[in-house]
Amino acid sequence: MDQKTERKPVRLSTIKKMYEAGEPIVMLTCYDATFSSVEDEAGVDIKLIGDSLGMVMQGHETTLPVTIDDMVYHTACVARGNKYGLVLADMNFGSYLVNEDEAVANAVKLMQAGAHMVKFEGGVEVCPLARRLTAMGIPVCGHVGFTPQSVNAIGGYFVQGKTKSGEEKLLADTLALQEAGASMIVLEMVPADVAKRVTEALSIPTIGIGGGLNCSGQVLVLQDLLGIFPGRKPRFTKNFMEGAASIKEAVANYVKAVKNRKFPAPEHSF
Repeated sequence: MDQKTERKPVRLSTIKKMYEAGEPIVMLTCYDATFSSVEDEAGVDIKLIGDSLGMVMQGHETTLPVTIDDMVYHTACVARGNKYGLVLADMNFGSYLVNEDEAVANAVKLMQAGAHMVKFEGGVEVCPLARRLTAMGIPVCGHVGFTPQSVNAIGGYFVQGKTKSGEEKLLADTLALQEAGASMIVLEMVPADVAKRVTEALSIPTIGIGGGLNCSGQVLVLQDLLGIFPGRKPRFTKNFMEGAASIKEAVANYVKAVKNRKFPAPEHSF
């Protein structure tokens, strides 16, 4: 890139402008410095260091074994390779629900490792933490719908918000998170029509993963996008390596598909 076309770093102010302009926001998981550079070159807006690393990087069956030290390590790796993306780090299971002071300390560790924002699962029950972190200057992303850290309580990988009461809970949780200061909210495995209504009710972006085309943006797990994750393929994923000559081209095709509202298609939604 020359100076005239040099990409500017994506920050919260950038995301807000994109949201207000109706430009879809592209999020993708990232776990190391090399792929951080690839995602920069491909035009990814937000790099999510997801606790999904427990499954795709460490080989666990769930995200539950991931530790705060794991999250700090991978966040630092991504940050070192990052030039342009907004770096968003997950708070792992057990790092934020037991003790609020400990949760704040863990969020600080992630920010010191290079995160620009932290994400944690839950609705009304995590709003006090969201409020406290945002008051401290730590931006927060919420995560509702299917919440992987609650897989044992949910009883499996099921779509959330299919009933009227479920939809009302999603709406109440997202509105509460917004009021508590969250800057955006991930909607995972939520019926497309419900995700649309939730998105329209909020004044902050929603990022869908199995939430349909009408969310403010989309997120995928990098390994799913590349078609290299073993096991059953989730409905909401697409192998962007098909027809691509390189990993960089596959990621760029994902970015283009989200920006042009070509992904997700109906077959990727619930």
